[in-house]
Amino acid sequence: MDPNGFSDPYVKLQLGRQRIRTKVVKKCLNPSWCEEFTFKVDDLKEEIVISVFDEDKYLIDDFIGHIKVPVIRVFEANDKSLGTSWYTLQPRNKKAKNKDCGEILLTISFLQNNSLLDLPSGGDPVSSPRKSFDIAMDSPLRASPLRSFSPMRSEEVTTSKEEKSHPSTVARRIAQIFNRNVDTAPTNSVEQPNVTELSESTNPVGLGTNSVEQSSSGNFEEVMKSLEMKEQGGEVLSNLPGGTVLDQLYAIAPREMNLLLFSPESDFLKSLTDMQGSTNLQIGPWKFENGGESLKRVVTYTKAASKLIKALKTIEEQTYLIADGNAFAVLSSVSTPDAPYGKNFRVEVLYCIMRGPEQPSGNQSSRLVVSWRVNFSQSTMMKGMIEGGTRQGIKESFEQYANLLSQKVNPVDVNDIGSGRGQFLASLQVESQSDWKLAVQYFANFTVISTIFMGLYVVMHICLAMPSTIQGLEFVGLDLPDSIGELIVCGVLILQGKQVLESISRFLQARVQKGTDHGIKAQGDGWLLTVALIEGSNLAAVDSSGFSDPYVVFTCNGKSKTSSIKFQISDPHWNEIFEFDAMDEPPSMLDVEVFDFDGPFAEATSLGHAEINFLKTNISDLSDVWIPLRGKLAQACQSKLHLRIFLDDTRGSNAVKDYITKMEKEVGKKIRLRSPRTNSSFQKLFGLPPEEFLINDFSCHLKRRMPLQGRLFLSARIIGFHADLFGHKTKFFFLWEDIEDIQVIPPTLSSMGSPIIIMTLRPGRGFDARHGARTQDEEGRLKFHFHSFVSFNVAHRTIMALWKARALTPEQKVQIVEEESEDNGIETSEEESPAKNLQGPGRVLEANSLQPINEESEAKGLQSEESGSFLGLEDVNMSKVYSSILSVPTSFFMELFRGSEIDQRVMERTGCLDYSHSPWESEKPDVYQRQLYYKFEKRISRYGGVVTSTQQKSRLQGRNGWLIEEVMTLHGVPLGDYFTLHLRYQVEDLPSRSVGCSIQVCVGIAWLKYTRHQKRITKNITSNLQQRLMVMFSLLEKEYVSGT
Repeated sequence: MDPNGFSDPYVKLQLGRQRIRTKVVKKCLNPSWCEEFTFKVDDLKEEIVISVFDEDKYLIDDFIGHIKVPVIRVFEANDKSLGTSWYTLQPRNKKAKNKDCGEILLTISFLQNNSLLDLPSGGDPVSSPRKSFDIAMDSPLRASPLRSFSPMRSEEVTTSKEEKSHPSTVARRIAQIFNRNVDTAPTNSVEQPNVTELSESTNPVGLGTNSVEQSSSGNFEEVMKSLEMKEQGGEVLSNLPGGTVLDQLYAIAPREMNLLLFSPESDFLKSLTDMQGSTNLQIGPWKFENGGESLKRVVTYTKAASKLIKALKTIEEQTYLIADGNAFAVLSSVSTPDAPYGKNFRVEVLYCIMRGPEQPSGNQSSRLVVSWRVNFSQSTMMKGMIEGGTRQGIKESFEQYANLLSQKVNPVDVNDIGSGRGQFLASLQVESQSDWKLAVQYFANFTVISTIFMGLYVVMHICLAMPSTIQGLEFVGLDLPDSIGELIVCGVLILQGKQVLESISRFLQARVQKGTDHGIKAQGDGWLLTVALIEGSNLAAVDSSGFSDPYVVFTCNGKSKTSSIKFQISDPHWNEIFEFDAMDEPPSMLDVEVFDFDGPFAEATSLGHAEINFLKTNISDLSDVWIPLRGKLAQACQSKLHLRIFLDDTRGSNAVKDYITKMEKEVGKKIRLRSPRTNSSFQKLFGLPPEEFLINDFSCHLKRRMPLQGRLFLSARIIGFHADLFGHKTKFFFLWEDIEDIQVIPPTLSSMGSPIIIMTLRPGRGFDARHGARTQDEEGRLKFHFHSFVSFNVAHRTIMALWKARALTPEQKVQIVEEESEDNGIETSEEESPAKNLQGPGRVLEANSLQPINEESEAKGLQSEESGSFLGLEDVNMSKVYSSILSVPTSFFMELFRGSEIDQRVMERTGCLDYSHSPWESEKPDVYQRQLYYKFEKRISRYGGVVTSTQQKSRLQGRNGWLIEEVMTLHGVPLGDYFTLHLRYQVEDLPSRSVGCSIQVCVGIAWLKYTRHQKRITKNITSNLQQRLMVMFSLLEKEYVSGT
């Protein structure tokens, strides 16, 4: 158990030389694995050993307990299965202090490898099929309910050597496994066929009794239809983190693409293996498992030898994750057990087939996306090399895959489909109906008909009736109702007439609004947004007639377009086109809202709304899409709209340069155009579409409960933050339009002498990024605090320029310009009042306490910020730079990290000026964190420079010692923003010495941008750090001697 009271348990299983381990369940005393494993049994005298461990991040994993189950016990049990039962875990030896190790829930059974055991008459058996030993596990500590398990996949039928010592016993036991009646089953030798002689159409026989095999194309199509009828859950699969190796549109429907790639009758897989030089291809049948919940098959082949690796046997397990007719997803788990470290990892490849945009000819297209990752079952020092080799092999394999697929199916160019947009829009015609037809449709209801009938009836009554005598309070010209019945009839006539008159008024007003936006061409060059409103489905009925009068309002970048009104219908057809004027940058959001028309002065009733985020959606997916509406009425009726959305840039390749030139005028500084590689890394980091481009990025701190070091990324549409501190990654972004206000407050002690930029979002916006917010007010506004920029003025001006360009209306921009001009009149000059640059547009704050800014260091900071290419953040490789035994106890050594006077004196003597630190705060149980700030003396660095650092300390488990991790950022030094420095101190007592401790220091550099000087910088930092550590620990020993 860890000091926090929890464990990180996992299980190792071993049978002979076969070893398997489960996944790790973090921080749990009642874990549930629900995993299933299959072992090959060669000797019934063996034991299956099941051991439970507690994972330790830095030390040896702790042993919890184990059990041993003899294979013969499972074999002799009823139905060759021990069923599902709890097993008490035993300690490693009898002398262990802790005898209570918990329990584990297991299902252990034999599975047969071949349901057909052909035993011809005569002769003795000389070979026999191996047995499969199946284990399903749920929970080691009585926690979660037991789940049902299905038999695993079939293994290859292999031969075994002749058992001369006890042939009859082995033959009899094997016959007992596969045949109920042993005495009547004749035995003979079974000759194993050569794998190379098997044809691809040969289907291995399934293992389990619940498996259903499919071997023909007809059966496969029936299986697909049965999968489509099941609930798919509506889940959207994301690409695997290893990367995307294929993303292409093809001129084929998704269902046919699925048949081409995965049908048993397709020759695509055979052609691919022939092209790649692979041999011994054996394609297993598709089988239903887990009670028909999953569909799987196994493909085996021998991969061709390369220059570095010999020919390898490869096993692919393919499993359908999604199959709904329009989308298919297949996960392929590839293992090469004979490769170096092949038992430590599997390569997972995800094939996603989605419906693509409709072709100009009207035929369907499909989009194939293939992504991958390496899944390590055991840790290994060769992880980086394995991933690199896999990446290269995957790239080469799928280049051949794409070439072969393009020979069988024509690829589709997105531009070609875009060119068909004009043809589609030209063919889209508005349904023309005369006003008379609409009037008949609108007024043909019970209210109008009954009112007309009653009116005619009253008119006939007046013509036939005699004038009544004047009585009661009546006088000439005033005829009042003479009874309660007459009073009721008059009231009904008045209400009916009023309702009919209101209907006539609504109809006339609605006919004035005939969708005047339809067909109006957009003006200007830039990003052109075109929306085709086709139809609606299941719109909510809010009128008394049981229908509604719907119309749609589209809003983008503050401009709105309104459709025509459709009368008394729940499934309207519009066929209308709306074009928004060209924009300098691509739009971020398109707001869609459906209203019910109740008259020009009545409050419109919302039937549902939707938001289309162009940053989270591929524009090609919007070329023909049904948008579900949100809102109480819409969700109750499952309302949706059929739209076709197109987004094009009419300016060509100069759009990015033009936009950056425009921003340079606003910022007042040169902004360098980023390379395609940098933009690709930026897009991959935040999952952005390819049209998004990076404008600038700055190193800074995100202020939450504890400051977090990271980088702030600015693009035309988003502002994003990314940090990777002590293995914990923080990432979020929000739109410029989401920001309601930006303020700047003066430096504080908590911000380490740096001004703080506070961004306040609009109510209800940016909830995807709420984990990075400092506070949230009562109205739901999130506030984000950023500080410690390398060059604050440049970062602030860039942020303000981008925010003004995206989020502010022309009136707000004019107001900001007026406020800034008034401030400029009050301030004498920028040099005399550097705080002028810190005035926010929404509010002006006093910042007289700010120190003057060094223009030279700002220019250096700008140069460093705008040069280099952002590479993304990866795991840091740590190397040992210092190891020694100090003549001080561990408790005194920790004075260096307690903020004591000793800490202050040692840091100052090692060349750290203005040393300050925050108090230690508990980040999580037994883990503490603090911030450091100091400057280098000139003798340490001739550039001076400022250091901001985050330290985290925790106790070593099971030993008397501490682990201190530190992430350091250098400001004001050349290329300081290209990297962050990671340090790890490990100190512990020496049992062999009364006074003394062992200290080890490791260092690693996380490169944020590429530079050709990486080796030289690494060497310089390492040598300088070694000298500083020697001086620091020498001073610490002197302090200990003088203190004692």
